[in-house]
Amino acid sequence: MKQTFQKAERLTNQKIIDRLFKRGSTEIQTFYLFPFRVVYLDEQPLPDTPPSPLPSILISVSKRSFKHAVDRNVVRRRVRESYRLHKSLLFGTETSAPPAYIAFLYTAKQIISFEEIEKGMKLALRKLGGDQSVKFRA
Repeated sequence: MKQTFQKAERLTNQKIIDRLFKRGSTEIQTFYLFPFRVVYLDEQPLPDTPPSPLPSILISVSKRSFKHAVDRNVVRRRVRESYRLHKSLLFGTETSAPPAYIAFLYTAKQIISFEEIEKGMKLALRKLGGDQSVKFRA
């Protein structure tokens, strides 16, 4: 699998983003695994979007926690890079397909090292890929 993060892999459709963050919705699933809260929608992509074997990804860093855009961008770059390097973990089991839409919400209150972000990303991707041995908080 190529280790790229192309525009087609980015979640930009506002209707889908609104569905991901709709309160009380039963179609979304979520879990918390430090430093992320992962929200995902397990369905087929919309017909007007180009088909892709990879899910559409959204990375969000809170402005409340990081006042300066420079800090938010540093965290976003680290999260994006760790996803790019380890997205093959989504296909851990052949029996289950990965979710169509995934949002990674960075929840740590300070900038943590790339190694810690990478560790959390690996666990989150294995969990999304169907690995039941990953421990997390719901």
